[in-house]
Amino acid sequence: MPKQAKELSPLAVGRHRTPGNKAVGGVAGLMMQVSDSGARSWILRVSINGKRREIGLGSCADVSLADARVRAREIRSQIAAGNDPLAERRAKREKRGMTFAECAKALVESRSHGWKNPKHHAQWLSTLETYALPTIGALDVAKIELPHIVGILQPIWATKTETASRVRSRIEAVLSWATVSKHRSGDNPARWRGNLDVLFARPSKVSKVVNQPALGIEDVQRFMALLAQRDGASLALQFAILTATRSAETRLMRWGEVDLHNAIWTVPPERMKSAREHVVPLSPQALSLLNAQAENRTCNASDLVFPAPLGGSFSDGTLARVIRLMDDADIAAGGAGFRDKRQGRVAVPHGFRSTFRDWAAERTNFPNHVAEAALAHVIGDKTEAAYRRGDLLAKRRELMHAWAMFACPSMDGTNVVHIAKRAKP
Repeated sequence: MPKQAKELSPLAVGRHRTPGNKAVGGVAGLMMQVSDSGARSWILRVSINGKRREIGLGSCADVSLADARVRAREIRSQIAAGNDPLAERRAKREKRGMTFAECAKALVESRSHGWKNPKHHAQWLSTLETYALPTIGALDVAKIELPHIVGILQPIWATKTETASRVRSRIEAVLSWATVSKHRSGDNPARWRGNLDVLFARPSKVSKVVNQPALGIEDVQRFMALLAQRDGASLALQFAILTATRSAETRLMRWGEVDLHNAIWTVPPERMKSAREHVVPLSPQALSLLNAQAENRTCNASDLVFPAPLGGSFSDGTLARVIRLMDDADIAAGGAGFRDKRQGRVAVPHGFRSTFRDWAAERTNFPNHVAEAALAHVIGDKTEAAYRRGDLLAKRRELMHAWAMFACPSMDGTNVVHIAKRAKP
């Protein structure tokens, strides 16, 4: 039996947000499990027939600490009496058949090693939890038919077309997993071709793709000057803009990926949309930000370059909030704000990649393929891709230096301007 941990209060448990397992005490082996995405659940570590096992007791959002302890004691009593709770669970499941919700969870767990970033796991399940599970979550997966799928998609196909398309695709994946795993048989009612395409218009015909709102080239210098006066998440946003990288690539950046001496940052494949390693040349301005971060480097378990104050990484929403606050402040001061001129919407972190691409095309003589390489875009032409095998690092370094000089003309790249009292992000 594991050593009894100190019994924590609900308040102490609620404050714990660091990814990993935390012993909560009260019952030997009872742990709170925090995923990289922030999802929290209860697990009980036990020994059954000499083998160490972990038994899930539910989400922390649905099961209180007191109830988790009650469930844990009940399970330990069953084991002490010579029973195997896991075997009993399997027997009950096999007798009644797996539900759609159980199949969805099993599929996500089987794919967990392939997610490009920790949030994909949560996003994948969240979509199903919102739109599919209320209707078919508790149903035996073998009994799900076409009317169930139509009932889920019909209300959102015209108004939330992109979301509806994802929901359909994910339901299809879950049902395919259930078929291969022998939990159902027959046709897949969520299949598109020759099935749902007869009932629904193609997504491309229903709605037009709306690009991420981006800041105009003429507003970049004013925005960056104000952004440099902020701290916290604002530093991560500033670095992402200077390197023209995606939000997650910067937010989850670790010191082990950085080579300050050679001024390069190597983003690992698992954090790239293309699933390929991407080497980013660092301009003097970007290096200045990293040097400042290195001087104030704090110890965090994941060794993040831009750690959030309460631990873990910033979210994309936090970076987006920085821009919204700056937009509000600018408008309140009589300015035009920081918005996409065509859409009228506040710019978002990803939109600065479009701003960078527009700048490279309209204000410089750098070839298109150099700018595309800087954005880590995959070459669409297979023949061209086969011949172009280099990473254009030297040319991209010139491009990124020019971009930094344009975006931050007052920043000479030798140091970071420190404001006595920075605005909160």
